[in-house]
Amino acid sequence: MSPVRALLLENLHPQATENLEAAGIDVVNQAGALDEDELIEALDGVELLGIRSKTMLTERVMEACPSLIGVGAFSIGTNQIDLAAAARRGIAAFNAPFSNTRSVVEMAVAEMISLTRRLQVHNRLMHEGVWNKSADGAHEIRSRTLGIVGYGNIGSQLSVVAEALGMNVIFYDNAEKLALGNATRMPTLESLLQAADVVTLHVDGRAGNQGFFGRTQFEMMKPGALFLNLSRGFIVDVDALKEGLESGAIGGAAIDVFPEEPKKKGDPFVSPLQNIPNVILTPHIGGSTEEAQRDIGIFVSKRLRDYVQNGSTSLSVNLPNLQLEQPQGSHRIAHLHENIPGVLAAVNRELAEHNVNIDGQLLATRGELGYVVTDVAAGLTDDAVAALGAMPGTVRLRVLS
Repeated sequence: MSPVRALLLENLHPQATENLEAAGIDVVNQAGALDEDELIEALDGVELLGIRSKTMLTERVMEACPSLIGVGAFSIGTNQIDLAAAARRGIAAFNAPFSNTRSVVEMAVAEMISLTRRLQVHNRLMHEGVWNKSADGAHEIRSRTLGIVGYGNIGSQLSVVAEALGMNVIFYDNAEKLALGNATRMPTLESLLQAADVVTLHVDGRAGNQGFFGRTQFEMMKPGALFLNLSRGFIVDVDALKEGLESGAIGGAAIDVFPEEPKKKGDPFVSPLQNIPNVILTPHIGGSTEEAQRDIGIFVSKRLRDYVQNGSTSLSVNLPNLQLEQPQGSHRIAHLHENIPGVLAAVNRELAEHNVNIDGQLLATRGELGYVVTDVAAGLTDDAVAALGAMPGTVRLRVLS
């Protein structure tokens, strides 16, 4: 049997390749992102795909690439993947929800301090030969109020670090979240914006968040407050931010993500926010530390490896989750199906009719999908496999030896 093939794009950490190759998987690495047509061509005969944020895995690509069984987003976000289309085709999707959390938090803290002390302004003047020793406009972050919009993994950890630095922390999230330390949950986004000296966005990339923060929200902010976005580029109206910065209503900004970003290193970059004083622009590097990229490479590649080797879908973002060990019997049957009544009974009936004894079995469901994994002893025939694959509601059937 031919080895599983994997395509890794966008300069993933070498540890990802090492983990997959150690599992007997053939890996091809390619720098940069691919567009739809390029991706379709590159995925011919490929079972696993690894991407970061620039490559879009669309329904059209998946329709043209039936061999694909798993995709890893080597990032926190998964908005670059059509998760529903992947689920309909039995393509497991994994991400790294925790691995670069600390990197983003540390960068947010560094930018808050830099903006509050106007370090980038002084740095530019010094490089221009201007000595401007002054305390005008420079402040400590201690005792200032940090408003965190989105209290997930990053927002909540930033809350703890900021409080340790002496900041007052308030947050807003549309889901119920436990406040850590002395952080205060605000009842509305407007109440947070009116009270915060620094506003930082840490919301997810769902389509409903597009244009989430615009002119109306900037006008609600405290005069002279600072603004940070290290989450998603398309959630902020950058033209409205530019107006606020140039009028002085917004005291400074740090932006790491943009509505449109170059596909690869070295490509030209243009933004309305360029060349505005007290603005820090960075090329989507919030999670780009060597430590974070290594941890992401390890975490996501292990999820892909386990899915290939034993069918484990633990921490998949689009399929029912089953954490599995190595098969108990000679074969493992991984049957992804529509979540309709009677599928488990039908699987067992087909196996019984083909004289196949079950050693162990697990079932999980998620929305419209069900996932039943069955370990069997010797005796699994091609006819039995064909019968399982032909069952009504079958989405994808894999047999793991």
